[in-house]
Amino acid sequence: MAKINLDKTLIRDLNALLEETGLSEIEISEGRQSVRVARQSGSVIAATPVATTSVPLVTDEKEFPVSDINTIPSPMVGTVYLSPKPGDPVFVSAGDQVNEGQTLMIIEAMKVMNPIPAPKAGTVKRVIVSDSQPVEFGEPLLILE
Repeated sequence: MAKINLDKTLIRDLNALLEETGLSEIEISEGRQSVRVARQSGSVIAATPVATTSVPLVTDEKEFPVSDINTIPSPMVGTVYLSPKPGDPVFVSAGDQVNEGQTLMIIEAMKVMNPIPAPKAGTVKRVIVSDSQPVEFGEPLLILE
């Protein structure tokens, strides 16, 4: 069996490129050698608000208007989880202060757990979804002011 000559600097550079670009994997080849660097979990999904019409949500028998600017929509179809694992405390609750990039919740899509980061610092006004709820692309998840 041939010994593999690993270029650790190249691997570190590729990893930095993944972080910089938000890609989940990168592969380069030269001749018969190739290097592939991939992230299994912890992929970064940009949760930027999208322009939608304001619609009232019925929550606990009360109408709650959804603000286009402050609503965090689902970036994918999947199942939302409000805590890291069953029985753990939720990531955030109404009234919590959050920092930009802080995990708000997780969406499982195709057996991959995708953390949903806060696009800005602010206060959680309302968590619209419930734990283990299926969500669609663009569906309101949370209101962050």
